[in-house]
Amino acid sequence: MTGQPVGGVPVKAFPVARSEARLLVPALMFIALVVAAVASLGAPLITSVATSFHVSLGSAQWTLTVALLSGAVATPVLGRLGAGPHRRATILVTLAVVVAGSALTVLPLPFAWLLVGRAAQGVGLGLTALMMGVARDHLPEARSAATIALISVVSIIGVGVGYPLAGLLAQLGGVRAAYGFGLLVTAVAFLTAWRSMPEAPEGRSAHVDVAGAVVLAAALLLVLFLAGERNLWSRHLAVAAGLAVVAVVLLCVWAVIELRSTTPLVDVRAVRHPAVAGANLAMFVGGIGMYLLLTLITRYAQTPHGAGYGFGLTTFVAGLVLIPFSVLGFVAGKLTPRVRTRIADPLLLAGSAVVVGGGFALFAAARSDLAELFVAMGVLGFGVGGFSAAMPGVILAVTPKSETSSAMSFNYVVRSVGYSLGSAIGGLILAAGTGPGHLFPDDSAYTTAALVGIGAMAITTLTSLALARRRSSETNP
Repeated sequence: MTGQPVGGVPVKAFPVARSEARLLVPALMFIALVVAAVASLGAPLITSVATSFHVSLGSAQWTLTVALLSGAVATPVLGRLGAGPHRRATILVTLAVVVAGSALTVLPLPFAWLLVGRAAQGVGLGLTALMMGVARDHLPEARSAATIALISVVSIIGVGVGYPLAGLLAQLGGVRAAYGFGLLVTAVAFLTAWRSMPEAPEGRSAHVDVAGAVVLAAALLLVLFLAGERNLWSRHLAVAAGLAVVAVVLLCVWAVIELRSTTPLVDVRAVRHPAVAGANLAMFVGGIGMYLLLTLITRYAQTPHGAGYGFGLTTFVAGLVLIPFSVLGFVAGKLTPRVRTRIADPLLLAGSAVVVGGGFALFAAARSDLAELFVAMGVLGFGVGGFSAAMPGVILAVTPKSETSSAMSFNYVVRSVGYSLGSAIGGLILAAGTGPGHLFPDDSAYTTAALVGIGAMAITTLTSLALARRRSSETNP
């Protein structure tokens, strides 16, 4: 079996034996699930961290933001390293960093060390694209496509797994107990990778574009900082707008660096391919909408009855609302590989975006009963699962096998930025709907946010349909 040529020389791939493949697939799934779940531990523990470390909620919020930031920065770097001959070593070293970071979150150290540990845990988010690269190199084509789709889904539903579990452990044993669970599962993930990860195919090379990595890291730092600092937009709009302009300039500089580099961090020319560019645009706008609804439902569920709406759920019980999201997301992920034999991936993206839009419509129209929130969350999970499972097929259809990790890592950076903006937009809309002297927003603010989400998913649907029309014209000239 041969992979894509590198420098005109065919690359040898090493498909694993059938018995090894049976072990490899669950190992890939488990590692993707663990890094996603551990990175999401910051969300349900923000209040507990603020109380335990005697810091403000804004400071405690950084336990989530710093993990997302380090993950966004590490993802393209790991994607490039994963495209080279040292992919196994890259995976093991990255997981070792995650384990070390997990240990820092458990040890009785000051708050600053907790942030360092969370940043190290976030680096693991970059492994998802590498798991896809391993699957594409070492599994038969049909099996690898289904596995890559499930890895993409698992990286999403890990949030739904980590949120309620972290809430329960924090409720029973405190914040250290919740982070202790993260240390346990990351250690198991490291041992799993040590035993199961095969070497990369021969003949590949990968050099990290250091200048590009530094500029991209600075740009992403500004983007995610602006997405997380909602007060900056409301109180210092000129400063926020100025920083946004700087971020855009840095991204443009990064694109120029990548175009001129012989070993770019991300192959910008490949990213400009209409199918890849369209898929990333759909991922960006769709990510805004998907995370917006996730944020709205969980926040609505925890709002106390005194606000005139909401259910006053504890962190753990509110986390249980995410169970339909995870279960139906996994179901959609399992169904998608079968459906895509009859329906093109771009059409699956469009259909999934419509489903997510339906979740927004349900939330906007009916949220007076807790069961209605479960239904809306289930619809969201099914749409996100289908969308995530179909996305790799759109990108990898025009991507060389040797560039799998790099191409998907860029898509995951786009997704991370979209998710962060979705959370920020939700916060800004709800803040705008909060009257003077009131702690909670008006109920109508949630309806406004839901309508914005419907608009985002409409754009995502139209973008996906344009991709489908282009693919149809290329296959049927």
